[in-house]
Amino acid sequence: MITPIRFDGEALHLLDQTLLPGEERERACRTWPEVAEAIRSLVVRGAPAIGVAAAFGVVLAARASRATAFEALLADLEEAIKGLAATRPTAVNLFWALDRMRGAALALRGTALPALRAALAAEAQAIQDEDLAANRAMGAHGLVLVPEGARILTHCNAGALATAGYGTALGVIRAAHAKGRVARVWVDETRPVMQGSRLTAWEMVREGIPHTLISDVAAGFVMQQGQVDLVVTGADRIAANGDTANKIGTYAVAVLARHHGVPFYVAAPSSTIDPSIPSGQAIVIEERSAAEVRGVAGRLTAPADSPVYNPAFDVTPAALITAIITERGIHRPPYRFESNLPLPSGPPPIGRVGRRAG
Repeated sequence: MITPIRFDGEALHLLDQTLLPGEERERACRTWPEVAEAIRSLVVRGAPAIGVAAAFGVVLAARASRATAFEALLADLEEAIKGLAATRPTAVNLFWALDRMRGAALALRGTALPALRAALAAEAQAIQDEDLAANRAMGAHGLVLVPEGARILTHCNAGALATAGYGTALGVIRAAHAKGRVARVWVDETRPVMQGSRLTAWEMVREGIPHTLISDVAAGFVMQQGQVDLVVTGADRIAANGDTANKIGTYAVAVLARHHGVPFYVAAPSSTIDPSIPSGQAIVIEERSAAEVRGVAGRLTAPADSPVYNPAFDVTPAALITAIITERGIHRPPYRFESNLPLPSGPPPIGRVGRRAG
């Protein structure tokens, strides 16, 4: 199994996703600023994976602290939490995991500091273990949505690399592949950072899942040809009404899917749901470096002085989402998420599975 995050008690080891697919190498982070830089620079990416990494960043902060009293240790932890939270603004799992680590520390006020440090390490490990279990549960729930001989389109990378392992959208695909239901996965390149071609295709090769890589602009054409039965993507933040932020280009895929009558599904753990925001209009969209758009692999493909707009995410309105898959089940519209541990809106209607095009 692909293991993107590994903590050995001394350091957090991250499979460096900036080097894939050409090189598989782990980066060892021994301090929380190193974890923060790894998140910021996309060494580790994907909403659930960022949350797990940040939790272990807090563990490293606790280990490094020279505090001899609880309040001093808490101040050191708050500094790390603030720094880790500043790395990326869109993925809510980051803030969810940091809040959980803060809560674990506060709940142990008065505990001996060695025991507190051990408890924080156990909490981070629990976050990692729970994410892996949630991914497998999503795969099991999403299986009902995938018909025999399915041709599935996915955008960006929502696989093992974006999580504690197994994946969200790719977790559904993995589960369907294990049952022999997947005829082909259409993998969008996902410009400008190419998470689809560099990462999702790499995972498909590793798993032996039949797939075809396409440019982002080809997605509409393969739908028009009747070659797509369903779309499944991940998510970085889901608002209370079901509006969903995901990698830039997801909204365009959802619009194309609606036009061609193709079901559009989102798979994400409940920690990705942010019930504090009523709609996607409140989601902060990260804007990244112009260099990501002006070039590929360090080589310029546009004039160096061309102005660039590089939003890293877009928001797909809930009205375009056929269903949202979490570890708790399948949620269908109207979406009303009142907590980040929602119960499913009901069992999927019999027969409502991915469309088989001609």
